[in-house]
Amino acid sequence: MNVLSVNRALTLLLLLALVAAPLFLGWMEVDFWLAVMTEILIWGLFASSANLLFGQVGLLSFGQALYFGFGMYGVAIGIDRFGLGLWPAMGLGVAASLGMAAVAGLVAVRLTWHYFAIITVVFSLIFYFLALRLKPITGGDDGLSFSAPPILDWGSLRLTLSDDATQYWFVLLIVVLAFALQARLRASALGRAFAAVREGERKASLLGIDVLRVRWIAFVIAGGLAGLAGALFALFGRYASATHMYYTVSGEAVVWTVLGGAGTLLGPAIGAALLILVREELSTVWEHYPLAVGALTIAVVVFAPRGIAGGWNLMLARVLGR
Repeated sequence: MNVLSVNRALTLLLLLALVAAPLFLGWMEVDFWLAVMTEILIWGLFASSANLLFGQVGLLSFGQALYFGFGMYGVAIGIDRFGLGLWPAMGLGVAASLGMAAVAGLVAVRLTWHYFAIITVVFSLIFYFLALRLKPITGGDDGLSFSAPPILDWGSLRLTLSDDATQYWFVLLIVVLAFALQARLRASALGRAFAAVREGERKASLLGIDVLRVRWIAFVIAGGLAGLAGALFALFGRYASATHMYYTVSGEAVVWTVLGGAGTLLGPAIGAALLILVREELSTVWEHYPLAVGALTIAVVVFAPRGIAGGWNLMLARVLGR
């Protein structure tokens, strides 16, 4: 037995636990935690978009909130203004995010290090302020609220997001599929090209890899993942707001990624889950709870530089002796 097989078994157990969670939580009569778990799934997916750039390609982005916001507004505008159904509205949100990432990426991927991080912040700020000014389209400071269409409406079979358990399973399905696609991507030739670019541009170029093209593809895919998370978040809250396009939201994704383990598949989601759960527990008893969250983050970074998932893999390898 090796590290990979153990992690696969644990991932399967985690997936089974997540699928069964609404039944358990309903029996415990704590539906509040079902909403928290739904939010964790969405933010975990969002964090994975930052991880794709930082952990796999070596590009630190503080602009993922821009594509998250495009996903949100794509859904909200599609439903509220165009009268689209749930699936077409989600498609519009993801397409808008991919389009914006494709355009922004043409400029951003030509820069590296702090220049890349700065340009992603600039793009995020530009469209954040535009969203506030374009009130007839975006709702401005008030945002856009809407009623979510049904997931499925076929004869007597009708599934809606008004049921908390149905909403949770719907989000879980989309998030699991997104992570499964990321796992396949990592094992593909493109995933290996991402790793080569992360290890060194010059070496990647000598291997015949078009570095700028690979970076651009990663940038667009990461934008699509962030947009998908934004679309799910809009459906979760029945609301889209420019506040979620601000660059500090991207900063949270970076923190979750570093805390959970940059470069690992599930690390960012683990980091998001940990900090969100700590926030929910402490916010009701201590008004200065961000101090505890910050202290926890610093402690993990100091004592587990590879993050929670990275530290777990290292410990498991030592225990198994391989």
